[in-house]
Amino acid sequence: MKAILSTLTLSLLAVPAFAVDTTQTYNSGILVLLFVGFCALIIVAQLVPAVLALFGLTKEVAQNSRKTAAEKN
Repeated sequence: MKAILSTLTLSLLAVPAFAVDTTQTYNSGILVLLFVGFCALIIVAQLVPAVLALFGLTKEVAQNSRKTAAEKN
């Protein structure tokens, strides 16, 4: 039991040692950031109509099911 507690304590104390210094690993310029931002803009521009179509389709199905339920009664 003492070994488990000491291992847990040491692993919790050593957490900052596993962190990576991002100033050393990221050395890309502003053009890379602009390119990634433009790609994200394209993805969002394609997702908006897809989500609107999904909501419209869901609304239409719900209305049709209400009509069908009303006709059965």
